[in-house]
Amino acid sequence: MNIAIVGTGYVGLVTGTCFAETGANVYCIDTNAEKIEALRKGMIPIYEPGLEDMVQRNVRAGRLHFSTSLQECLDDVSIVFCAVGTPPDEDGGADLSYVLQVARTIGAHMHRYVLVVTKSTVPVGTARKVKAVIAEELARRGETIDFDVASNPEFLKEGNAIRDFMTPDRVVVGVESERAKALMTKLYRPFLLNNFRVIFMDIPSAEMTKYAANSMLATRISFMNDIANLCELVGADVNMVRSGIGSDSRIGRKFLYPGCGYGGSCFPKDVKALIRTAEEHGYSMRVLKMVEAVNESQKDILFRKLSAYYGGDLRGKTVALWGLAFKPETDDMREAPALVLISRLAEAGCRIRVYDPAAIEEAKRRLGDAVFYARDMYDAVLDADALLLVTEWKEFRLPAWGVIKKTMNRPVIFDGRNIYDPEELDEQGIVYHCIGK
Repeated sequence: MNIAIVGTGYVGLVTGTCFAETGANVYCIDTNAEKIEALRKGMIPIYEPGLEDMVQRNVRAGRLHFSTSLQECLDDVSIVFCAVGTPPDEDGGADLSYVLQVARTIGAHMHRYVLVVTKSTVPVGTARKVKAVIAEELARRGETIDFDVASNPEFLKEGNAIRDFMTPDRVVVGVESERAKALMTKLYRPFLLNNFRVIFMDIPSAEMTKYAANSMLATRISFMNDIANLCELVGADVNMVRSGIGSDSRIGRKFLYPGCGYGGSCFPKDVKALIRTAEEHGYSMRVLKMVEAVNESQKDILFRKLSAYYGGDLRGKTVALWGLAFKPETDDMREAPALVLISRLAEAGCRIRVYDPAAIEEAKRRLGDAVFYARDMYDAVLDADALLLVTEWKEFRLPAWGVIKKTMNRPVIFDGRNIYDPEELDEQGIVYHCIGK
């Protein structure tokens, strides 16, 4: 089966590579010629465990191809996935200009039936706009060619994307014709054979499912952060509360971890976009507005704790940060809590030393020389007056506390992810602050 994936960002590259792994012949398209040339050589532009090996394997097998021209392969494919970016615009809605440009290209150059599938995260009603643009281009050419549109939102977790794609909780597909359903069924047959759920529905419902899912997860995070902050005020332990409510089968344990806020390319953007969609239809998403407000406030919590510990005077203090990416197993710093924290520390006159196992190069691109980039976690805490744990990478879980205590100027730790044992640190003579206790 021949398919094209337009956009070789995180979603597009993972999607194209995994479909090639299941036996499809995949053309990955991107307008960035430099990126395409690197991908042809097996070099990938993102950090995702296992992806580079899979790309190289499928390129060697002749199932995965990279090009800058959709037009060149359009006559050879039966499905075109649109996986281009949908960045937030000024009012919080999703910018569909890239999506609609793909539609224009298809309408201008197609010569036979094709199924156009939106893989990008797009607001409800986008498929209808894509269909109208393609039809408009065909009319401009004086052509009458059958085509279908569909929606197939992604539910990939950065750092675990390959497993999520190959063994999914569910695959959501929105279609409006039997022909489109048959094509998508054929494409996803390897997953059906393994009894994974492929859920077919109408297109608006599929588009809404993606936003609703991410917004629900964001809501759980902000809810627990609110509970954690209240726990501190009333003397409760949020870890015990989390265990108590998570044991309820109606609630479950996932995404009930308090911390210093969520970030990344999905949750912040999708919450904003869903709020905006509601406003366009005269409705207010009151819960989501507070989810967003709580999260923005929570990104500041480690700074507030640090400032309170030093009596509001941080000028000249050396502060170490462990973790820059918005979550472990990725180098993605989009909307990362670390960015807010670094900005606040800089404004307060702190010297900042940072370390992250994967995101140092991305941090250099974003932050320049505003911080000192340590070579490892122990170098980061050299002569530090405080250590702030921001991202819970595995290598941070069992540090040599004796070394850290000797290396730091003042052994005080602010744990933004609650991964350390307070009693152990107390025994080491290290002052410990966390979230919700």
